[in-house]
Amino acid sequence: MRKIDIALIPWLSLLYLLSFLDRTSIGNVLNRFSQLYHMVDDLHMSDNQYLISLTVFFFSYAIFEVPSNVFLKRLRPSIWLSFLMLVWGIMMTVQGLVHNYGGLVGMRWMLGMFEAGLFPGVNYYLSCWYKRSEFGIRAAVFFSAASVSGAFGGLLAAAIANMDGVGGKPAWAWIFILEGLATVLAGFLSFWIIQDFPDTAKFLSEAERTVVKLKMKYIWMSLADWKTWVGMMIYAGCDMPLYAFSLFLPSIINQVRYTATPANLLTVPVYVFACIITCVVGFCADKYGRRGYFNLCVYYHLEASSTDPRTFSAIGYILLVASKNAALSYFAVYMATWYDYTLFKVPYHSAWVSNNVEGSYKRSVSLAMVISFGNINGAVSSNVYRARDKPWYPLGHGLVLMYIAFGFIFSVIYLIFLKRENNKRDRGERDEIIGDDTTTGHERNGRFATVEDAKREKGDAWSGYRYRL
Repeated sequence: MRKIDIALIPWLSLLYLLSFLDRTSIGNVLNRFSQLYHMVDDLHMSDNQYLISLTVFFFSYAIFEVPSNVFLKRLRPSIWLSFLMLVWGIMMTVQGLVHNYGGLVGMRWMLGMFEAGLFPGVNYYLSCWYKRSEFGIRAAVFFSAASVSGAFGGLLAAAIANMDGVGGKPAWAWIFILEGLATVLAGFLSFWIIQDFPDTAKFLSEAERTVVKLKMKYIWMSLADWKTWVGMMIYAGCDMPLYAFSLFLPSIINQVRYTATPANLLTVPVYVFACIITCVVGFCADKYGRRGYFNLCVYYHLEASSTDPRTFSAIGYILLVASKNAALSYFAVYMATWYDYTLFKVPYHSAWVSNNVEGSYKRSVSLAMVISFGNINGAVSSNVYRARDKPWYPLGHGLVLMYIAFGFIFSVIYLIFLKRENNKRDRGERDEIIGDDTTTGHERNGRFATVEDAKREKGDAWSGYRYRL
């Protein structure tokens, strides 16, 4: 297993770090409250145009996630993922060359279109390599790259800002150009570094390949599965607050009287803290194997935070809304980081969904649909913290709490129905008829020549399959 981890996880995590760095770097340079590096003035944008430039990314991102996962299955990961990264790196670089609002919006659309395939693609890809009990911590380590990118992004933006005026270009343009070129280089190298599926992996022996061999299923089963649609609602409750935090953290810190470069530098320890807690919770979820209960415990604290001032999360929100002290508000940001990166547990939910879907095609489409629907809610997150609402932002905080409620309610529904289905299977109500022996099951559940036929045909609907709670 260590051989697989070394071959897959470090490079994939680097790719996601670059992906998240590219999509959120606009938060480090584009701040409608104080214009951190004067991009708003340089491109002559209004407040509404600023919001649109943030929003358009999420529409293309959500639209192209499902098609991308289908292409990933048709093509080799080493080709498709590398191609996506190479092209989005080019789009990121060109974003630093735009001269007006229209050019920025066009590049943001293209960036979202090509970045769309990485996160759902890698989640599906990893699920083909690891057992259900092994997947969560790997997904958490992979996703922790998002928090590392937040820390790295702020540090990098502060350093690149010193190039302001070099070649006649402003600091914000150099941030986009240099980060984009780094992505282009990584995309080019990925053609040789990314491994394909287990049955063709060159670094595995034949005996090792059989351990992680893929299974084929039908795409339409994902569309007809209630778990896909409930999972989409849970994921939306995770994603919207996460993107709101990622896009507006420099603005929040800047609002408490820190200027551009210090504001970006002060995001670094916040994201380091987020990275640590993401991995710790992922490890615990894998160790104890109760992802659903982790979800409910998390959402319980979130739900309580809206009414109980003693809860940890409530303190962070209250301080961010009410504080007039810079140091106190900065401390509250750490509370929000815990809230968004661990309690909104994007990697844990995607691992939970993946753990309860059997079959490569079905899992591919299910993950893409869930993640796509979650990401389209990023369009909401980029519009809720409006300049005219500062410094209290009642609309933004209210909508975040609404998404928390959605996540809690649908997590309960997901867990209850999974548990009910497991109980029915334990009682034999889902047993199939195997061979000619009608005493082995019920006709309504299907008739199959062998148990293996039933497993292959029904996937996670097979009576012997147990959902992970």
